[in-house]
Amino acid sequence: MKKYIITMIFVASFMTQKTHAQETGTFTDSRDGQVYKTVQIGSQVWMAENLAYLPSVSPPSSGSKTVIHNYVYDYDGSSVKAAKTNMNYSTYGVLYNWTSALKACPDGWHLPSHSEWTKLADYLGGLSVAGGKLKTISGWKEGGNGTDYCGFSGLPGGHRDSFGNNFESIRSHGHWWSATEYTSTLARGWNVYYDSSKFYHITHFKNYGFSVRCVKIINELHYKLFKDR
Repeated sequence: MKKYIITMIFVASFMTQKTHAQETGTFTDSRDGQVYKTVQIGSQVWMAENLAYLPSVSPPSSGSKTVIHNYVYDYDGSSVKAAKTNMNYSTYGVLYNWTSALKACPDGWHLPSHSEWTKLADYLGGLSVAGGKLKTISGWKEGGNGTDYCGFSGLPGGHRDSFGNNFESIRSHGHWWSATEYTSTLARGWNVYYDSSKFYHITHFKNYGFSVRCVKIINELHYKLFKDR
């Protein structure tokens, strides 16, 4: 009887995991040879890693709402070669101000709009639970790990703060830009916190440094439909 019960539990667990599995793949960025994992979540195809494209790098003391700035957490310099040796670069990718984030994704991909992020959250059951499903199963502080339900692998990459001109919240917060402008100085973004299963949409000054996730352009109609929303 015990053997039968154990077998049934194993089969049920396997079937549950199988329904959560998504179609995965890889994409190579021709600009620098960087290879990214990708995952289909519902009808969307996302990069399953933070973007790491780094054509230039700024220290946290430099910032702008209109001029491109790219940052690597805890790197205080201007050498791309040196910045790429920082462990935070290989783990969390690059932090971009909003102006840079708009142009950072490779051909065939784009910075997701507010409505595309909302579509992802809705697919995962809504804002109250999506954060926990997006977070990785390890790497978050103080018991803040998630389930990585869909293979998004959301990491706590922190951010570049525009007020203190410093880096903050690594291992506790994940911040991602959307392509949707709110005002001339603010843009919409999305946050996940270590101590919550919620997925938060926020507005921040464009000179903040946030992570970027790119979503695949399925066709031109899809792109035109969502890019300004």
